[in-house]
Amino acid sequence: MRATYRALALLIALSVVVQAAVIAAAWFTVLNDAEAGGVFDENSEYNWGHWVHSVVGMMVVPLLALVLLVVAFFAKVPGGVKWAAIVLGVVVLQIVLAFAGFIAPVLGVLHGLNAFALAGVASIAARKASAPAGARPAVPV
Repeated sequence: MRATYRALALLIALSVVVQAAVIAAAWFTVLNDAEAGGVFDENSEYNWGHWVHSVVGMMVVPLLALVLLVVAFFAKVPGGVKWAAIVLGVVVLQIVLAFAGFIAPVLGVLHGLNAFALAGVASIAARKASAPAGARPAVPV
């Protein structure tokens, strides 16, 4: 179960990289289309990058975070439930910031920064599962 916990946490961290890549591709596609004379407005359909960003961000990542939390109860990772709950909380905040960004676009900055926080807390969770069972953190001298 520790390996499953670690794999889920790493998948969540990796999803942040995927999300950044596809949203960059989405907006560079919009810019490329605009340079070719296309128009992007409220009547435009989103391109593949926007679609992937939405699906991964609204369905895949929250599902992984929920499964991580469930697995945490069985994985016997020191602090595992706490870190899985933090990951889930950051995912919920990420979704809230995404919707808030449509109301106040400046909040898009927080959405982007929170993505890095998500990668960080998911990486910490994965690292907790990598430590040997019963290992104690080193005490500074």
